[in-house]
Amino acid sequence: MSIDLNLIGQILVKILVVLIPLIISVAYLTYAERKVIAAMQLRVGPDVVGPFGLLQPIADALKLLFKEPILPQGADKALFILAPMITFVLAMLGWAVIPVGSEQVIADINVGVLYLLAISSLGVYGIIIAGWASNSKYAFLGAIRSAAQMVSYEVSIGLVIVTVLLVTQSLNLKEIVLAQKNMPLYLDLLLLPMMVIFFISILAETNRHPFDLPEAEAELVAGYNVEYSSMGFAMFFLGEYANMILMSAITVILFMGGWLPPFGITFLEFVPGIIWFCLKIMFCLFVFIWVRAALPRYRYDQLMRLGWKVLLPISLAWVVLIAGVVVYTDYRPIL
Repeated sequence: MSIDLNLIGQILVKILVVLIPLIISVAYLTYAERKVIAAMQLRVGPDVVGPFGLLQPIADALKLLFKEPILPQGADKALFILAPMITFVLAMLGWAVIPVGSEQVIADINVGVLYLLAISSLGVYGIIIAGWASNSKYAFLGAIRSAAQMVSYEVSIGLVIVTVLLVTQSLNLKEIVLAQKNMPLYLDLLLLPMMVIFFISILAETNRHPFDLPEAEAELVAGYNVEYSSMGFAMFFLGEYANMILMSAITVILFMGGWLPPFGITFLEFVPGIIWFCLKIMFCLFVFIWVRAALPRYRYDQLMRLGWKVLLPISLAWVVLIAGVVVYTDYRPIL
């Protein structure tokens, strides 16, 4: 069997073109979050390292890189080291099927939605392994909390995605975006509540405020990552911020038209699609940060009640409603 080196080289170039800007974006999302929250709370934020504090993420990375990694006594060392890597790598793997433009995608597969669901579901393993391998009851309790939270809200996420699939009638992410170009207004309005539920669910899925309960064990320890230091600690948070960007990209593709101009404004089509895609992701990330600055943290029972008793019944009813509308109107998407 011959190996096509040119094809392998093209795929590697595509991967690097996506991953390098993504890793830089993850680093500077931490800077953007600190600056935006500081502005909302009438503070200054990072402003010492470099002009306007722009070198702060680099300084933080160097500090963590040179810190001593500490392995707890009695910990499963192999799994303890592997857990943060799993969390970070899974956040990167999702980008294999994300179309950032009409032709800009690493792997244009027909089951891209199923691939993303599988990748997001695997994220819980990194957290569970981290809690168990630490040999600490506090870390393990935090991991169990986080796993229960992620599994609970994945149910709502799955049902919301089903409503989008009923309308677009495709599992291919590029076709889902193209189907939104000529979608009737009544279907756009029907999907709007699902977009709100999806965004609330991804806040819980990524352990973000106001659902960051695993990182707030009575404000005493940091949950599943309490025993980590140095780059292990950093990789958990890099994975969290990378997941924020990935989930924002999924939101943009499912509900906001991907690389298409906003609101179907045709005279804006001269702007490259990747620019619109990035601007929409930045808007979603701003809302992530805005929610963190504005809302108080939920209690754990409130979090679970919201997921199982509010969001799940609504999303299930909406699947039936949208299925009925699609069948009644005999709607067929125009690609």
